[in-house]
Amino acid sequence: MPNIKSSAKRDALSKERNAKNRAARTQLRTNLKKFDAAVAEGDRETAVSAYKVAVKTIDHAATKNLIHKNCAANKKSKLTKKLNAMAQ
Repeated sequence: MPNIKSSAKRDALSKERNAKNRAARTQLRTNLKKFDAAVAEGDRETAVSAYKVAVKTIDHAATKNLIHKNCAANKKSKLTKKLNAMAQ
């Protein structure tokens, strides 16, 4: 436990940010899994809606520096390839 008041505040803020980041990362993974499940089922309608949600979540994570912008671009590219492969 910190003795200095400002250290205690920083510790509390750090824990709060950590919880928010963990929740956002978990949501990102969940949305990616939902998209993969929709692709595996072969349901194009569900896959398209899950794709839109997943891309939005990836963009948000990149904006908040949860993932690097190149990692976000790579993930979106892979999702798009999977979605386009369903049409064939």
